[in-house]
Amino acid sequence: MSVTTRNGTEPGRLAKNQRQHLVAKLLASHPVASQERLVGLLADEGVAATQATVSRDLDDLGAIKVRSAGGEAVYAIPELPKDQLAPVDHLRRVFGDWVVEVAHSANLVVLRTPPGTANVVGSALDRSGLAEILGTVAGDDTLMVVVAEGHSGAEVADHLRELAGL
Repeated sequence: MSVTTRNGTEPGRLAKNQRQHLVAKLLASHPVASQERLVGLLADEGVAATQATVSRDLDDLGAIKVRSAGGEAVYAIPELPKDQLAPVDHLRRVFGDWVVEVAHSANLVVLRTPPGTANVVGSALDRSGLAEILGTVAGDDTLMVVVAEGHSGAEVADHLRELAGL
């Protein structure tokens, strides 16, 4: 008999976005010099993860090795200042991971995501600097994108579909 949690994962496992959020918190609060150490910290939190999974998570999060105050090379996730634009590869990764459907009407585009992730997609889109987008409004699993004057919802929807690999 298999037991699952409310979010459909097995005990000791988290959904990818939840695990990556925890990885980011652990990197911010602990010096982590190796992937094995991160696997151990996750285990201490009750989360089972392999070294390969942790490696992919670090890559997805854009983690880099930096020198700590003691001179040891540790993993860190660089934070973008609020006014700095997110790189296109970040937007493509976020869309590829979390956008499951794209629809449009006139100057609006509607994106569907898994529950709880629309705000992540909206934030990435808001920080993308795409001139054809005025802004976004995110709910739990739905994101409304307002298209700028001179562009059509269909045109922007096609571009966002391509970013998501749909």
